[in-house]
Amino acid sequence: MRSFVRRTGRITPSQQRALDQLWPRYGVNAGESTLDFVKLFENDNPVILEIGFGNGRSLTQMALAQPHQNFIGIEVHKPGVGALLLQLESQAINNVRVISADAVSVLNNNISPESLRAVYLFFPDPWPKKRHRKRRIIQDEFVQLVRTRLMIEGKFHMATDWQDYAEHMLAVMDRASGFKNEAGPGCFALRPEHRPLTKFEARGKKLGHGVWDLIYTREY
Repeated sequence: MRSFVRRTGRITPSQQRALDQLWPRYGVNAGESTLDFVKLFENDNPVILEIGFGNGRSLTQMALAQPHQNFIGIEVHKPGVGALLLQLESQAINNVRVISADAVSVLNNNISPESLRAVYLFFPDPWPKKRHRKRRIIQDEFVQLVRTRLMIEGKFHMATDWQDYAEHMLAVMDRASGFKNEAGPGCFALRPEHRPLTKFEARGKKLGHGVWDLIYTREY
């Protein structure tokens, strides 16, 4: 069962231009083959995978701040993909590649075991209605799939602004074999500097809304 719904949001002319002209430069048509990161980025720098990058602003900021890390961003919504491509072009960023596909399929078919330095999952769809919670991406099977793709000592970093989902994430992750909670069992982490503070998040904090970060390290 998919953890997302493909929305047909309006694509602006500039976003469509980016999809048409910039995809060959930054985009990856994953297919069924395993990605060769050295060939993809033309270097052997560590690779970080972000699942669901939205409009791409946070991914752009992280890529600029960490030029010696490579980033792969996954997003199924075309307007967001187009928006990120425009940012990559305008900032002359070359350490980001983009995939528009189901993240579970990409992890299963295109990412080699023990190849990722980190996996980021920031503000995924919380599926707040009780009958929809089975669609949440953080489930036992998915967590173990992520674990196999992380290198030993690799990080799985999640964030959400829904307390119920944060508690769900914490319960799933704390019982997951092979992971260590960096903040201690049953505890949430402080937002690290590498995760940009979004305008939405800053506005929510001013209104008293909570944001919860969870950071886990693969032990085995």
